[in-house]
Amino acid sequence: MWSNAETWAKRSPAKQELREEIWGLLERTGVAIGPAFGNIPNFSGADMAAFHISLTPEWQAAQTVKCNPDAPQIPIRLRALYAGKVLYVPVPALTRDFPYLRLDPVKLVETGVSFELAATAEGYMMHGERIEFEDVPALDFCILGSVAVSREGGRTGKGAGFADLEAGIFRDLGTVQPDTPVVTLVHSSQLVESDRVPMMAHDSPLSMIATEAELIRTPPATTIPGGVDWEMVQPDQFRDIPFLAKLRDRLLAKDTGGAA
Repeated sequence: MWSNAETWAKRSPAKQELREEIWGLLERTGVAIGPAFGNIPNFSGADMAAFHISLTPEWQAAQTVKCNPDAPQIPIRLRALYAGKVLYVPVPALTRDFPYLRLDPVKLVETGVSFELAATAEGYMMHGERIEFEDVPALDFCILGSVAVSREGGRTGKGAGFADLEAGIFRDLGTVQPDTPVVTLVHSSQLVESDRVPMMAHDSPLSMIATEAELIRTPPATTIPGGVDWEMVQPDQFRDIPFLAKLRDRLLAKDTGGAA
């Protein structure tokens, strides 16, 4: 399943060392639900982390929510649907020729699809509406998966770069603004010191971190990354993400008035 692990690990050996430390800790302590290694790890208390998010005014005001496809975010996806929010979820690993799916709770009710099913990766792949990046409207709330985070807003995922790539595309399109909340759900044991997850130019700083024990509001970001630096996109990403090269060409043509 995680066939590109070695390639991803080589991009940042220090971050990979941290990931493996956290994955091992979660499995040794019994916090992980299912295998942690190579994944955005599911954890005991993910439902409480979702509850903490649900109490924030930003969440309560949001109508459009983007959420990563991993298992620990099932509780927050379920809360989004029950709250009447339209949910936008990427295809896992962006491996299909379409990147996103829309889950409209009104349409799910009309078609008899349970929210419990639609909140799972298998369910939304079956019942979500296939859309392009350009079809995603302005987002009110963005949820990312994480392996390790700092209270200052740094994060690392599992190493594929999907979340940062998506964020850059959405910033290019204007779908995500500098003040759009960017939030993650993790177990408290995934919190590390800020120097363990240094922020790079393309990294999206977190606005909030929800754990099973608390909601953490991070300090305001001093810099917000821009759109995608296509020269930094890895060859394996172009190889493994079917639509990526065509999307790049469309975005670059848009930026140059069709001259690309």
